[in-house]
Amino acid sequence: MSIDYHNMITIEPGKRSGKPCIRGLRITVYDVLSWLADGMSRTEIVEDFPELTDDDITACLQFAADRERQSVIIKAS
Repeated sequence: MSIDYHNMITIEPGKRSGKPCIRGLRITVYDVLSWLADGMSRTEIVEDFPELTDDDITACLQFAADRERQSVIIKAS
């Protein structure tokens, strides 16, 4: 299922140093990605942070995938 994360991921200069956050909360995309990388399941994340939804987690993954796709690799000379 595809989710349009553009209205779910917010960037505010005064919040969390301008890092991408979920729906204006103080939870960053990085936070969610690091929890997943550490082995937390989606269910565990939502249980620990009930303000989040499964769609929020999907939005973080889609946001990160889009950033990766847009990244530029510069080879050292």
